[in-house]
Amino acid sequence: MHYRKFGNKYYVRMDRGEEILSQLKVLCEHEHITLAEVKALGAIDDFSVGLFDVAEKKYHVNRFTFPAEIVSLWGTVTTKDGEFYAHVHMSAGDKEGRVFGGHLNSAVVSATCEMIIDVSEGRIERRLDDDVGLNLFDFTD
Repeated sequence: MHYRKFGNKYYVRMDRGEEILSQLKVLCEHEHITLAEVKALGAIDDFSVGLFDVAEKKYHVNRFTFPAEIVSLWGTVTTKDGEFYAHVHMSAGDKEGRVFGGHLNSAVVSATCEMIIDVSEGRIERRLDDDVGLNLFDFTD
């Protein structure tokens, strides 16, 4: 992974074999980023995305192992218990143009991933909402 900072934005290149969320965590911890918007595009060949079923309070995960283009990747960086927390969704298309997506669990870069991290000052902590079953933004501070 290589990156440069311009103003409050980081422009990032992730390389073949790197896992996107792991590299995002490394960069955010190294640069002390606690609040940001994340977007990216690129090519991957092994990824898992899921859907949270609110009624069941359970994630359903799908894993794909074929060459795909990231059609859309968007998310947030916040903190939970003071530590890095990313909430990212991704859609990726195959060679026939079919698109698969959901909550990103992992994605391995096959060619490159170009990411922009738009940093905001401050911190938003997450707390588990028992009714929903997810870690939501907590604005009670």
